[in-house]
Amino acid sequence: MADETQSYAVFNSQALIDTVGDSASAGLEASRLKKFISVLGGRFFNWGQRKSLFPLHLGIKCCALEMAAAGGSRFDAERFGVFFRSSPRQCDVMLVNGPISKKFADPIVRLWEQMPEPKWCIAMGECAISGGPYYQSYNILEGVDTIIPVDVYIPGCPPRPEALIDGFQHLRKKIMRIGTTPSTVRDDDAPIIVGDQ
Repeated sequence: MADETQSYAVFNSQALIDTVGDSASAGLEASRLKKFISVLGGRFFNWGQRKSLFPLHLGIKCCALEMAAAGGSRFDAERFGVFFRSSPRQCDVMLVNGPISKKFADPIVRLWEQMPEPKWCIAMGECAISGGPYYQSYNILEGVDTIIPVDVYIPGCPPRPEALIDGFQHLRKKIMRIGTTPSTVRDDDAPIIVGDQ
């Protein structure tokens, strides 16, 4: 008698959910409603992703002042849906804004790996793009793209807050174009250079 009760409890918990899920999925596929829901859900998720960007609040050198000015009251990046966060697990954009030393490369990669997919990277300033005045130095990487994939380049030394906000607008257009594909799949997608139009 105990075996029948145990099998009944097992049937109630998992098998019933599987049976209802399979029959509901078959019904939705037959009526083409499943494809409609997936397309509508994908568009809604894409809209939400590009309208609320959460860059990682990571200031390395002098470009961090311009990043702070873009988030301040004069330029107010929050009115464009850009909210700076301090935890990589809550961010979807890594904003690299300074020279990356070889000692700091591992923490940058660790922060990048802690961010959830889909995620993007913006290289802000000459130091993050090519090393800047520290080009071919013994301890500075020649661009952050040597360790993580970059989606938007914002040149300048340092770039103005308007250029940073323009870079976020270009990133929104890219998200609209490619959708929410993971960063590991986007190898053939060319990065955007702000000001190169």
